[in-house]
Amino acid sequence: MTPQQEIQHIGDVLIDFEVQLDQRPMKLSEILSLEPGSVIEMHRPAGENLDILVGSKVAAYGEIVIIEHTMGVRITDFRIDH
Repeated sequence: MTPQQEIQHIGDVLIDFEVQLDQRPMKLSEILSLEPGSVIEMHRPAGENLDILVGSKVAAYGEIVIIEHTMGVRITDFRIDH
């Protein structure tokens, strides 16, 4: 039996799925000065994989893809902790 078959009976359970580009601490004064068109400099270089979090833990990595007029994330690797 495959792992997918083993957990098929709980397939309808909702889990928080989050894609995280980067994190950056900012002062409140910096946030208040933001306006449409403002750019927030991030520390992660362009083209680097995004973190995919499940239940606030990194579970996989991915990259941004554009399909027609919709943005998505292509999974590039899974994080497996032993």
